[in-house]
Amino acid sequence: MRKPASVAERRKKLEKLLRLNLGNIGTFSLDEKTASTKNCEQMIGVAQIPMGIAGPLKIKPIGGKGSFESFVPLATTEGALVASVNRGCKAITLSGGASVLVEKIGATRGPVFKTKGLAESYRFSHWLITHMADLRKASRKTSSHIRLLRADPTIVGNRVFVRFAFDTGKAMGMNMVTIATGEITALLQKKTGVRCLSLSGNFCVDKKASWQNFILGRGKKINAEVVLTKKVLKEVLKTSAQEFFEVWLSKCMVGSAVSGTMGGNAHFANVVAAIFLATGQDPAHVVEGSLGVTTAEVVGEGLRVGVYLPDVMVGTVGGGTGLATQKEALSLIKKENLSYVIGGAVLAGEISLLASLSQGSLVDAHKRLGRGEK
Repeated sequence: MRKPASVAERRKKLEKLLRLNLGNIGTFSLDEKTASTKNCEQMIGVAQIPMGIAGPLKIKPIGGKGSFESFVPLATTEGALVASVNRGCKAITLSGGASVLVEKIGATRGPVFKTKGLAESYRFSHWLITHMADLRKASRKTSSHIRLLRADPTIVGNRVFVRFAFDTGKAMGMNMVTIATGEITALLQKKTGVRCLSLSGNFCVDKKASWQNFILGRGKKINAEVVLTKKVLKEVLKTSAQEFFEVWLSKCMVGSAVSGTMGGNAHFANVVAAIFLATGQDPAHVVEGSLGVTTAEVVGEGLRVGVYLPDVMVGTVGGGTGLATQKEALSLIKKENLSYVIGGAVLAGEISLLASLSQGSLVDAHKRLGRGEK
C-alpha cells in the first residue's frame, strides 16, 4: 500500500503547479479597451496592489466529492496579513483540513412600490405572490442564465418593499439581477397599476451591512470548521486550546456584544477583501462579507474553531474576473471551489489572529512584517 504524501511533498507539488500558473502574473496588465468599456468609465490608469499567496489549504467540502488542496491568492497592502493567513492554512491542513458547507441563497434586488393606501398594498402583494410564473417568465426574457427563486413583499402602509432573489449561475450577477428586476417591475406596473418608486429601495440589501442579510443570507452562505490538534496548537500556533478560547470568548463574543458590532468575528473583512481584490470580485461587497460569527469550543486537548459567513457575493464569470491578473489568480482555484476556499481562508485568518493575540505576538509580527523591522 502506497504511503500517503506528507504535507511537505504536497506543498512541493502544489508549488510546482503554482509556478506554472503564476508565470504571467505581474507581467500582464489590463486590456485597456475591454476595461474602459466594461469595468471603468473615464479610465486614466491602473491602481496596483501587491499580491501574495497563502497555502496549501486543505478543504473537505460538505456534500461534495472528496477533498482538495488549494493555494489562496491575496491582494493587500497590509503587511503581516498573508503570513498570518498562511500560518492558519498550515494549522488547518496539519489538522486534517477544514470542513466547508456552501449554500446558494441567491443574489437579491429590492424595489419599492407606492400604492394609494393599505388596501391596495395588500392587493398588490397578493397579485405578486400568486403570479410567480409570470414574474419568472419576465425575468427569463433578460437572460437564459438567470432564474427567479423567491419574491418576498413587505407592506409598510402605502409602500410595498419586495425582495427578489435570483439564481445567477456562475456569475455574482448584480447586473443580471438589476436588468431582470427592471423587466419584472415593468410587468407589475402594467398589470397592477402600482408605480415603482425605485428599482432599489434598500431592501436588497446591496453593499451595506444589515440584519436582514445576516438572518436571511445573500449570495452564498458559508460555514467552515476544523478541530485543531494539541500538537498543532502548540507547535504551529504557539498557544493552547484554553488560552485561545479565552481570547475568542472575550473578543469575539463579549467585546462584540458590548460594542454593538453586527456579528462576532476577529477580522473577516481582511481576508474577504484580499481574496475579492485578487480574483476580480466587486470590492464594495466586502462590507457584506464582513458579517458573520466565529465560534470556538475546547474539545479534549484540542479546539474546534468555526466561521459562519451568511452574506458572500461572489462569482467566477463577469465583472472583474476577466481582467488579466485577476483571471490568472482565479486560475489557481478551480472555479467551482472559490466559495469553499473563501470559507477555509477566512477560517485560517481567524485562527492565526486569535492565536497571535492569545500568545501576545501581534505587535512583534506587525513590527517585523508591517514595518520591516528586524
